[in-house]
Amino acid sequence: MKKIGLLSDTHAYWDERYLKYFNDCDEIWHAGDIGSINIVERLQAFRPLRAVYGNIDGQDIRRLFPETDRFTVEGADVIMKHIGGYPGKYDPSIRGTLLVHPPKLFISGHSHILKVKYDKTLGMLHINPGAAGKYGFHKVRTLVRFNIDAGTFSDLEVIELSD
Repeated sequence: MKKIGLLSDTHAYWDERYLKYFNDCDEIWHAGDIGSINIVERLQAFRPLRAVYGNIDGQDIRRLFPETDRFTVEGADVIMKHIGGYPGKYDPSIRGTLLVHPPKLFISGHSHILKVKYDKTLGMLHINPGAAGKYGFHKVRTLVRFNIDAGTFSDLEVIELSD
């Protein structure tokens, strides 16, 4: 079993509570718009980090992380992409991949809107952790934690970061 800490859209904003809430996590995943290499370094110093770059990320971050990442953790096939859309409204840049060979979990960011939804048509869970940074129109900053064990997801928690 692995416990995952998931965030997106930090836009170069650091909050010490990321470490507090991800303290029990085995890995941290960032779904893009990291905004600063400093965020990458701080997260990597704390836990193993998987990330994708977002539309605001510069070449320093794009050299380190892919636009789309497909990987397997604890028996679960995962795709992470910053601009990905939602069930029923997937972005054209990933729609074909999802339709032809759907993963068990699809993670995206970009919208700054927290959403966890099961796509019955494709048989996959979709998670957008919302935005953890301060830049954007969102009113509440959010993080997500969950477990993966033998290809199943459990104990999903939404964490609100109030100011």
